[in-house]
Amino acid sequence: MEYRKRRTMVWLLMASLASCIGTTSLQAHAQAKTTQIVVPYAPGGTTDILGRILAEKLPPAMGPVIVENRPGAGTALGAGFVARSPADGKTLLMATSTTLAVNPWLYKKLIYNPAKDFVGVAEVAEVPLALVVHPSVDAKTVAELIKLAKDKAGDLNYASAGNGSPHHLVAEMFKSAADIKLMHVAYKGSSPALTDVVAGHIPMMFTDIAPALPFIQSNRLRVLAVTSSTRVSALPGVPTIAESKIVGLKNFEGVAWQGVVAPAGTPQPVVDKLSAEIVKIMSLPEVKAKLEKDGVVIRTRTSGQFGEYIASELHRWESVVKSSGATLD
Repeated sequence: MEYRKRRTMVWLLMASLASCIGTTSLQAHAQAKTTQIVVPYAPGGTTDILGRILAEKLPPAMGPVIVENRPGAGTALGAGFVARSPADGKTLLMATSTTLAVNPWLYKKLIYNPAKDFVGVAEVAEVPLALVVHPSVDAKTVAELIKLAKDKAGDLNYASAGNGSPHHLVAEMFKSAADIKLMHVAYKGSSPALTDVVAGHIPMMFTDIAPALPFIQSNRLRVLAVTSSTRVSALPGVPTIAESKIVGLKNFEGVAWQGVVAPAGTPQPVVDKLSAEIVKIMSLPEVKAKLEKDGVVIRTRTSGQFGEYIASELHRWESVVKSSGATLD
């Protein structure tokens, strides 16, 4: 009888130990599972840089984090991949205003639904554009450019990175708000567009700040304004378009924003944990210094705030895209 009791106790102890090991193993597996931050662009751009900053600085306790670049179809390939991924917080999308607010109005068919397929985790940054002209253009202020456009009655051209790009749509916003006519010249990317403005083949464009800075500093481009609501650290002496105090432009703002979303259905505690960590990372002095020198503005919103902002931006960009006439299918 004593032997049976001892044997029973041994079996119970072994079962209990196995249960503990199993639970610990599951917890370790959950922590060890790699988190993917999907960037829907090729490596090297602002979205990719932001994704890699987050991957580097998310706490080790959350497990390994990698960046996976899935460019194509105007960010739709990467967004569609994340939308179909398990809702466990281990597959995230570096989302932009193009992905979540512009594409639904540019494409008749998308492989994802920005309003239903994602939950906002956190906004991380805004990327203002700079309004630049070739030095030969007879305009040193926004007001002078508007007067020139009216004098030329539709003969003033502007370059963009392509139909439906932020450069194109912000220019269309500006054109409408200032009540002027400008002719759009679409390029296959912002680099060739900027190159032709620097060369004087096209008089003006709304451009990303970082690649334009060397040309501004060497006086090969003249910068008239930035499109954010406040001035930009990389160009502290340059006014915002709103500062021109021209009727129609007093509240002008046109920025491309960047944030993180997860597949719809991701548990809220997981979303909240990720949101808090991402917001904390974006407040680090070294992160702010690294990004602001390139004209990126740190702008954070937590999960609920970002979700509401996405909904409002989806509505706002609808009218901009439709008035521009831009379509990509």
